[in-house]
Amino acid sequence: MTAKSFFYASVGPELSLFEVDVGAAALQKRATVILPANVQYAWPHPSMRYLYVVSSDGGPGLSGTTHRANAFRIDSRSGALEPHGEPQPLPSRPIHTSVDASGEYLLTAYNDPSNVTVHHINGDGAIGEPVRQPGKLDTGIYGHQIRTTPGNRAAILVTRGNNAAGGKPEDPGALKVFTFDHGTLTNLASIAPGTGFGFGPRHLDFHPTQPWAYVSIERQNKLYAYKLQPEGALERDPMFVKDTLANPAAVKPGQGAGAIHVHPSGRFVYLTNRNQDEVAFEGQKVFNGGENNVAVFAIDAKTGEPSLIQTSEGFGIQLRTFGIDASGRLLAAANIKPLLVREGSSIKTLSAGIMVYRIAEDGKLGFVRKYDVDTRKGQQFWSGMVALA
Repeated sequence: MTAKSFFYASVGPELSLFEVDVGAAALQKRATVILPANVQYAWPHPSMRYLYVVSSDGGPGLSGTTHRANAFRIDSRSGALEPHGEPQPLPSRPIHTSVDASGEYLLTAYNDPSNVTVHHINGDGAIGEPVRQPGKLDTGIYGHQIRTTPGNRAAILVTRGNNAAGGKPEDPGALKVFTFDHGTLTNLASIAPGTGFGFGPRHLDFHPTQPWAYVSIERQNKLYAYKLQPEGALERDPMFVKDTLANPAAVKPGQGAGAIHVHPSGRFVYLTNRNQDEVAFEGQKVFNGGENNVAVFAIDAKTGEPSLIQTSEGFGIQLRTFGIDASGRLLAAANIKPLLVREGSSIKTLSAGIMVYRIAEDGKLGFVRKYDVDTRKGQQFWSGMVALA
């Protein structure tokens, strides 16, 4: 039997639960909880009994003053969320959070300033005190994701860097690797081509059975595949580098790669291409026509090489997050906001929404439906699947 999946998606401080009907490729909204501030990211406990959600009144270009790590108990039948324990304060706006394989530590990444923290998870699943780190950590520039490796012996902070803009030079990106021992992080390696210039990683995911890591390179619209070493570090040079766009020769301003997930079978890897830049048209600002889609790569079972087999239309602007159900037959993606788009000589609004796709046996996506989402209360910033036993 495959575990039942529930889909969660946020709009501003609201986090909503959707029941997933895989056979019908449908979502049914069931309940909503309110966070202290806007949802930034969420991650389930390995037991699937708890969901950890980081929230902040900050955002892109806004530091904010309220930053919290929140724990929720998940009802094993309905997927409903109930606040669990006291929210814990965080030092700045969190951009990503995850739980280590033991379920004993909550790791959180911050972009400005780039940083990482680790909190104890108490025996009852509530969030405990932060783990004091013994030394200064190399956290790079613009941390965007923190994950422990499958063996739980290392943690990788994905640091994106920044493009040159406004007279400021480019900030280099890197994959910052730390040893991970009972919540304690120690600098181990910094992985980046050359000195990190021209390298802007956003997120990574791991193959379920092989020592392979797949990295979404946001600023260059690339997919890098790395081999994991036994202690959890990455080999310095990637095994493969691939383009993510349908038309990499005609990149529009503002184009970037987004979230990435390896299929539960390990046969495919999915990532989003995102764009929300605007151009002038008949006195209004409209979408510039860049790519908003889901890129599908087939993974060679022997070498780990990913090969682009499809870019499936996203039907929304800025597909920031998505999830795959436990059976591997359904993908749901969420875009953050509506935007005016040009359609011939006219202009229309492309709504924010949740897009549902079937996943075929060959890994390709078939679009089924879109649920429009009202984002007047805030952007649809995070979404994901959680599988319950």
